[in-house]
Amino acid sequence: MSPPHPSPPSLPRQTQAYLFGLSAVLCWSTVATAFKLSLAHLTPLQLLLGASCVSWLLLAGFLGISGRWPLLAQSSWRDWRTSALLGLINPFIYYLVLFEAYALLPAQEAQAINYTWALTMALLAVPLLGHRLRPAELLAALVCYSGVLVIATRGHPWTLEFASVRGVVLALLSTLLWACYWIFTTRDRRDPVVALFLNFSCGVPMILLYGAATGAWQRVDWQGLPGAAYVGVFEMGLSFVLWLQAMKRTESTARIANLIFISPFLSLFFIALLLGEAILPSTLAGLLLIMAGLLLQQLLVPRGTMK
Repeated sequence: MSPPHPSPPSLPRQTQAYLFGLSAVLCWSTVATAFKLSLAHLTPLQLLLGASCVSWLLLAGFLGISGRWPLLAQSSWRDWRTSALLGLINPFIYYLVLFEAYALLPAQEAQAINYTWALTMALLAVPLLGHRLRPAELLAALVCYSGVLVIATRGHPWTLEFASVRGVVLALLSTLLWACYWIFTTRDRRDPVVALFLNFSCGVPMILLYGAATGAWQRVDWQGLPGAAYVGVFEMGLSFVLWLQAMKRTESTARIANLIFISPFLSLFFIALLLGEAILPSTLAGLLLIMAGLLLQQLLVPRGTMK
């Protein structure tokens, strides 16, 4: 009888954290391209419904595999009320606004502007959470939003002429909605995957009702459904789970958080390769300013002030 094979050594937890984090970043880097490809066949509302349903099923499957279904039975009326409010924001209003922005703007511009949400959250924490606004955050905001101005005016910020005013406003509004969502979830003590599943359980019926009221389901181009499924898996569902796994395993939150700086530049690569968009110098310059502002925020704001 042959001796049992030794089990392969497991990877160090920090290495696992990096692998999960990089996997999430890779998912995020592809979704701007997926948005534009899908919106060539679907309206923003149709894309939202398809992606949300797929994400809801994915989250349900993950809850089953991880043995968390009993946690759903423990949800109180207050939990469902909270999820109704959060589900109204995510997935319903946030993604509808975001997809509308992508329908109006080139992918390279919409995705770059969307990355300012982290700074928006820091600014919103002042009125909503009572945080004190520090000079470092003001400096970071100035740098970040100067980058937005460069991108939105395509390299001519002094003219204040925008290719699509509505698109830029919607892209900035999406950052406001996403920042509000994460600020509201800071006080949510539920299991994060259970909470997200309940949010989608409330949000999907809202999307269905809104679509029925506006006649959005009358003409659906079935060619867009694979793209909607991709967005549901890799933007709304899997990336969230992967990021949670990375945060659970890391020895330092900052190490994992810094991985996000890879995403926008990798995203530009996919946009150029798969969409054929010529990446404008103004997009690169503006994106560098946005990333510099976010980096300034991380380096200059004292630790613990964003808790």
